[in-house]
Amino acid sequence: MPVIRSAFRPPYYIRNGHVQTILPVLLPRRIRLDYDRERLELTDGDFLELDWSRCNSRRLRLAIVTHGLEGGTNGGYIRGMVSAMNVAGWDALAWSFRGCGSELNRLVRFYHSGDTGDLGQVIKHAVARYDEVVLIGFSLGGNVTLKYLGESPTHAKIVAAAAISVPIDLTSSARALDQRLGNRLYLRRFITSLVAKVEAKARHYPEELNIEGARSIRSFQEFDDRYTAPIHGFRDAAEYWECSSARQYLARIQVPTLLINARNDPFLTQESFPIPEAESSGCFYLEAPESGGHVGFLDLKNGLQPWSERRVVEFLTMTCGPRD
Repeated sequence: MPVIRSAFRPPYYIRNGHVQTILPVLLPRRIRLDYDRERLELTDGDFLELDWSRCNSRRLRLAIVTHGLEGGTNGGYIRGMVSAMNVAGWDALAWSFRGCGSELNRLVRFYHSGDTGDLGQVIKHAVARYDEVVLIGFSLGGNVTLKYLGESPTHAKIVAAAAISVPIDLTSSARALDQRLGNRLYLRRFITSLVAKVEAKARHYPEELNIEGARSIRSFQEFDDRYTAPIHGFRDAAEYWECSSARQYLARIQVPTLLINARNDPFLTQESFPIPEAESSGCFYLEAPESGGHVGFLDLKNGLQPWSERRVVEFLTMTCGPRD
């Protein structure tokens, strides 16, 4: 399919990538949403928290929504997408990566950008009563979603997917966050959160996790070399980034899938705009608006609801049909 020409046109005064990224955080929406929480026990003895939002549609359809780095199911962009899918006639399941829920996970390991195993277990657990399932992922969760779709045959009930603001080339995105001066605020927030999580883990696993000097870490290169890679079986950050990047799996995707990446996303580089893969695929669509930032996409046409929510619903409706 050719690259989709995007219709997203925000007002000129909020077109900047950093403005688009930060504004939804500064102006959070009030979304009425009551989750029904479930704990899923995993095969390795750990657990995940699953948050269900059901709309009682006659069509048995489910959207599984996956959050980004150090996010969770109560993030505004997750609650917004869950609500939008409910309105469109889909039950929704938002799930938290290990350690991103209401309590720390049990094992020394946590989550990473290429870990599709937990998503696979969530899907296997959730799909029993549904006829159609779609996957929606944001940022790191989008990379996990796209990698899952392309690395092996997916569950037969998965009929479509969408991913928003996805660093599908982890090496270049890690470098962008580490080295671009404009990204220092985001980098500091991510590293502070990740280090705090490792420190909490170290209280339970003092022999496995050495936290001496951890608070001096200033980059993803340092953090992933010291913690993410060895904890999850990779040689170093470089191998972790290479093995976990979704771009190498896009050509194998077999269900209609939309990737929305903004050209001015401060987390992304040219490597995260897979034009050749979209042009040669019968299933994979790339939409790359000039503006949108990282998980932003505000155009103020429907209050503070981002355009990306409406666009994902539109794409899935086109692919799977409208509600009842």
